Amino acid sequence: MSVTGLHLVTDATLPRDRLLAVVDAAAAHGAGVVQVRAKHATARDFTELVLAVSATVADRALVLVNDRVDVAVAARHAGARVDGVHLGQDDLEPIVARALLGPDAVIGWTAHEAAHLERLTTLPAGTVDYLGVGVVRATRSKDDAPPPLGVDGIGRFAAAAPLPCIAIGGVTAEDVPPLRAAGAAGVAVVSAVCAADDPAAATARLLRAWTGAER
Repeated sequence: MSVTGLHLVTDATLPRDRLLAVVDAAAAHGAGVVQVRAKHATARDFTELVLAVSATVADRALVLVNDRVDVAVAARHAGARVDGVHLGQDDLEPIVARALLGPDAVIGWTAHEAAHLERLTTLPAGTVDYLGVGVVRATRSKDDAPPPLGVDGIGRFAAAAPLPCIAIGGVTAEDVPPLRAAGAAGVAVVSAVCAADDPAAATARLLRAWTGAER
C-alpha cells in the first residue's frame, strides 16, 4: 500500500461508534491511509481507539497514529496492525520514531516552511517517508494551524521538497484536481469525510476527484 492518494484523518470529537463507522466507510471506498488523531486523549484511551480503528480497517488501508509514537508502540504490543506514525514538528524526532518502529514503518512529518525542509536534510535518508503540507485553507479541525498556503503555495512547497507531499487543511473535492496538478502526491481530509452525512459517498467523490474521473 502507498502513502499517495487519499488520507482520512479521524475526528476525535465523534462518538466512538460513529468514528468507526466513518473509518469503515472510508476504507471501503478508497482511502488508502487512515490517520488516527486524538490530541487530548490519555495514552490508554488513545491506544484503545487505535486498536479499534486497526481492527475496523483490517488490511484495506495503512493505519498511522498521529503525533504519539508511544501509542503506536503500545497498540502494536497489544496486537494491532499499526503501520507507522505522522509526526508534527514539536513531536518526537522522526529519527527516534524510526529507531523505535523499525525500517518498514511509515513515518510522515508535518512541514510547511523552508526551515522544515532544512531540518529534513539533517536526517538520514529514509527516516521520513512523506510530508504533510498545509494548511490549504483555514480549518476548524486544527486550531493551531499555520497561515493558509493555498493551492499555489502547496505547489511551490512540493516542488522544493524531496519527498511526496500530502496536502491538508480544509480540502474539499473541488480542491483535489488543482492540488494534484500543482504537485501534491495526495490529500488528507478530516471534515470532508467525518462531517459528511454519507461518509462513503464523500470518500468516493474525493477518490474520483483524485483519479481524474470527476471534472
